[in-house]
Amino acid sequence: MDHFYLITNQTKDHDFVVTGQIKAYLEGHGKSCSVRGEGTHSANYRFTNPDKIPPDTECILVLGGDGTLLQAARDVVNLQIPLLGINLGTLGYLAEIDMKSLYLALDHLISDEYEIERRMMLTGCVYRDGVRIAGDIALNDIVITREGGLRVVRFNNFVNGEFLNSYHADGIIVSTPTGSTGYSLSAGGPIISPSASLMVMTPLAPHTLNTRSIVFPSEDVIEVEVGMGRDGNTEHGMAYFDGDTSVPMVTGDRIVIKKAKKDTLIVKISNISFLETLRKKMANI
Repeated sequence: MDHFYLITNQTKDHDFVVTGQIKAYLEGHGKSCSVRGEGTHSANYRFTNPDKIPPDTECILVLGGDGTLLQAARDVVNLQIPLLGINLGTLGYLAEIDMKSLYLALDHLISDEYEIERRMMLTGCVYRDGVRIAGDIALNDIVITREGGLRVVRFNNFVNGEFLNSYHADGIIVSTPTGSTGYSLSAGGPIISPSASLMVMTPLAPHTLNTRSIVFPSEDVIEVEVGMGRDGNTEHGMAYFDGDTSVPMVTGDRIVIKKAKKDTLIVKISNISFLETLRKKMANI
């Protein structure tokens, strides 16, 4: 690789010290390296404006943690440029390179010694009275939950247009394999290898004793409808995409969730397996 782009979470690298060190190291080895300016939100992106990324960029280095990498992935997915996460915080599943292995990882990139992993993403579209009102993508998960006070909400679930079941719960998580180690895991969902192509539906605090997560093939289409409240009242909910973008929902609204057309490309440098990372993460809990 010869052309790099840096995306930095300034809360993790306050004065861009590490960012500057990486840029100097790459340029000192004859490579080009651009740095993203101040991050802002807009209607078209969350954190990074993809239009400002040089077209010859071969790899995007993301400095921060898993959350920063999630934001970057959603912003640049249409560019299909591989991402390498550099963890400046605690052990992460996505950002596996830390400061101890940083320069070794850069040497591997410079020498073209790496692999590319494809990570499935989700797309979700919210419909009201049959009209699409909003939509977004997610690398980890799409969560549909109540809005307001503490109460359970009825969620009606459909798969490929066929009614599946209804949950009385705080919410519903639809997760990718990448997201299976996130919110879904906290809610009792299974851990799935990130190389798989599956979707997992996990209820949040369901009011039943026998509710479990359900795993679906990536070809399926999942719909979650916000049900009617008590005494026929209108319920208010919210759909969250990777815990960031949110879309208000009311009774009768449906969100249609399916596999996105494009994957996130993750650079794999180390020979540390997903199972080894998982073992280390579990040991730190």
